[in-house]
Amino acid sequence: QPFEGETDIFITPGYRFRAVDLLMTNFHLPKSTLFMLVSAFAGLERMKAAYAHAIEKGYRFYSFGDGSLLKRSDLR
Repeated sequence: QPFEGETDIFITPGYRFRAVDLLMTNFHLPKSTLFMLVSAFAGLERMKAAYAHAIEKGYRFYSFGDGSLLKRSDLR
């Protein structure tokens, strides 16, 4: 049901996603809350490896940078 109100959700590794299987996003700053979100979704070690690859290969970060399609870590 639609509702109006505040939320206090802060998604960090360990959060259990229930409604989303894939996430399309860009590369965020490695120490940002958005990096915490993608790490919670796809797995911290997987995201560290993906970011190391992106940096090594010269991928672009931020809003107009390269994108990625992530699969939820518990769907491997």
